[in-house]
Order: sequence, then structure tokens, then C-alpha cells
Amino acid sequence: MKRRSYGVLAALCAITLAVAGCGQEKSNGTPAASPKKELKDIKVVLDWTPNTNHTGLYVAKEKGFYAQQGLNVSIIQPGEAGADSMVASGQVPFGISYQEGLTYARTEGVPLVSLAAIIQHNTSGFAAPVPKNIKSPKDFVGKTYGGFGGPSETAILQTLMEADHADPSKVKVINIGSADYFTAVKRDVDFTWIYYGWTGIEAQLRGEPLDMIYLKDFSPKLDYYTPLLVTNEKMIQNDPATVKAFMAATAEGYDYAIAHPDEAADLLLKGAPDLDAKLVKASQEWISKQYQADASQWGIQKLEVYQGYADWMKEHKILDKPFDPAKAFTNDFLPGQGKGK
Repeated sequence: MKRRSYGVLAALCAITLAVAGCGQEKSNGTPAASPKKELKDIKVVLDWTPNTNHTGLYVAKEKGFYAQQGLNVSIIQPGEAGADSMVASGQVPFGISYQEGLTYARTEGVPLVSLAAIIQHNTSGFAAPVPKNIKSPKDFVGKTYGGFGGPSETAILQTLMEADHADPSKVKVINIGSADYFTAVKRDVDFTWIYYGWTGIEAQLRGEPLDMIYLKDFSPKLDYYTPLLVTNEKMIQNDPATVKAFMAATAEGYDYAIAHPDEAADLLLKGAPDLDAKLVKASQEWISKQYQADASQWGIQKLEVYQGYADWMKEHKILDKPFDPAKAFTNDFLPGQGKGK
């Protein structure tokens, strides 16, 4: 599950009622069918290919939660511009993003707003095959890290290594481009950055055990939200009813996935049949426990999480423009919260 860049679009249709024959009887005496409400077509763009980060969306679609809210939701994959750009520009109204990208975007005037934290705590970190004997950040010394060229990677390595009383200058960093973990560690790389809920589970299934060093275990400021469900400011201002409906159904989808991981996995596979069923089942069993974790409800976000990560970015000179964390997210459209009530 790799990170993608910015994007947005608002595709809005009027909701109409089919009133022909309402309250009348057919000529044979049978009561006329109840009028049907037309569904509003809405798109949500993924950050990458379908995986268990996205299960709640597929559950909401396949179980009819979106339809119950008057929505016909299409789940699409990002184009060349990336999900953030598609959402920010109004090309699609909803998408999957990350706090890292959202923070950058907001400082550049990009109007992305997070509606929910899909996973409550950061489940990403540095992974290495067990034979590499990398058990903590101090073991990065003398090893080679395979990165993706992100501006925060070396700063994160520095944070973890300094927290473990190690010298970050003694790790070699190379760019592995689009190579995945399994390819990279079989070449010139000792460790790389993964999301445990997918790649870590896949490693288990392959019989290739790994050691995992989670970012959040070495700095609370790195326990940021990843991934997020986002929209843009205009969508919130101009069509809050659709945002409310979409979030009500999506929250129901993730709540179902939390309570019924096996059935939820089946629904993801129904919507994305090309996925490896064994991996989806095992990943879902693990990640369903992470969606809400210790939060009061699925999706809830905290101001201090946004502030803490932005502070960390500023400390490491990754962020040099003003960032207002209060405008970067809203809980208002979650069930029982603010405008979403």
C-alpha cells in the first residue's frame, strides 16, 4: 500500500422521486408499487489498488448501506494525478489519503479536508527479514534502507535511531522506486517501509517471517493517521447533506467490518475479485481490530495528532509554511458528531 499524491472532484446530481401512479391502483385492483427514490451517483477514489484499508467502502456498497442513504457509489482507482489531486480539484468528491500528504497539501492552499481516520493508529513501520537481525533502530547501523524518495524518510530514520541512541549517519539509504518489499530485500536492501496489515501479513503467509519496527513506538508524533477518508472544502460547504449521507453509510460499513471480519473480507473479494483471497482473509482478521482500536468510535480524529505530526515536520525542516490543524479535519460528519447528527 504505497502513498499517492494529491487530488478531488464533486459530481453532484439532483434526487428526484418517481411519482407516477403514486397512491393509485392498477386496473386489475393491485396496489401500485411504492415510488422509488433515484440514487445520486457519487465516486470515491482509492489511493492505490483495493486492499483491506478499503473494506468498509466495499461493505457499504455491497450491503446496500449507500443505497439506503440515497447514493449510488462507484469505487475507482486513481489516475495519473493521484487521489489527492482528484479530490482537491473537484474531479471526485471523496477519496483515500494520508495525513502526510494532507499536511503538505494544506500548507500549499490545497483544500483537502479529512472526514475520518480509517485506522486509528499508525500501523506502518520498518520491516526486515528475520535473518537480517534488525530488532530495533540501533540495528539499522551498517545496514541499507530501501526508500521511495519521500521527503520524510530520512527524518523518520533519524528520529527512530536517535531515540534508540544510534547514529543515523551510519545507515545507507537508496531509492528502490516501485519495487515491493519482497523484491527489495532479496537484492541490495536490508529493510524498508511497509504497512504491516498487508505486507506483514503476506510475509507470514509466504513463510518469510519479518521483524517489524513501528514508527509510533519511538515517537508519539509519528502516530499519525494513515490512511484517511477525505473530501474538499467546497463539497462540505455546498453539499453537506451528501457528505453526511456518504459518511453515515461508510461508518456503517467499517463498523460491520469491525464486528464481522470474515464476512467483510468476502464482500471486499466480491467487489475486487482479483485479490488473493487467502491474503484478504488473513489481513482482514488483523486489521479489523485496528480500525477503531481504543477510540470511542470508528473514524474519530484528534487535533493533537495533526498538531503533533506538523510539529515534527517543522522540527525536521520538512514543513516551512503555516499549517492550521483545526482546518485539516472534521469529525462533524461522523454519526453522532456535530453536523453528522
